[in-house]
Amino acid sequence: MSSAGRLVAVRATAVSVDEVLAAVAHPSCGGITVFVGVVRDESEGRRVSRLEYSAYDAMAVAEMGRIADEIEREIPGARLAAVHRVGDLAVGDVAIACAAAAPHRAEAFRAARALIDRIKERVPVWKREHDETGATWVGWVDARCVGHDDHEHHDHEHHDHEHGR
Repeated sequence: MSSAGRLVAVRATAVSVDEVLAAVAHPSCGGITVFVGVVRDESEGRRVSRLEYSAYDAMAVAEMGRIADEIEREIPGARLAAVHRVGDLAVGDVAIACAAAAPHRAEAFRAARALIDRIKERVPVWKREHDETGATWVGWVDARCVGHDDHEHHDHEHHDHEHGR
């Protein structure tokens, strides 16, 4: 979805920082803040070789648009853009690029922080880490275990990490 000063997208192609910057640039904005999330080579002491991102694309884009609407109401004059990549990503690849422009730097920083934090909290994008032991979905908790303190009595196998994407 794209409108004046607004770009929100989920793509299987490389993310362009220049594109998100261009989407928010405007003569009324004296500050632009960019956040770029990249694939790192380590997670919880394990060597990560690559990541897989999956998304419910239409819902993800709609939710990113709602988030941008909220932030624009909270921070007058803010202009926002975010592009999240899906598919296989190598260490060092850009997973997400967010930009926020506002009349002043404080508002640009606040808008950028709110944008990435809310995307991570609410947008249906899932991350699968690949390491020397195999692949693990990040943040996934088996629903059969919810409400049980002792997971050992279940007759199913799962590998989960209780941290966000």
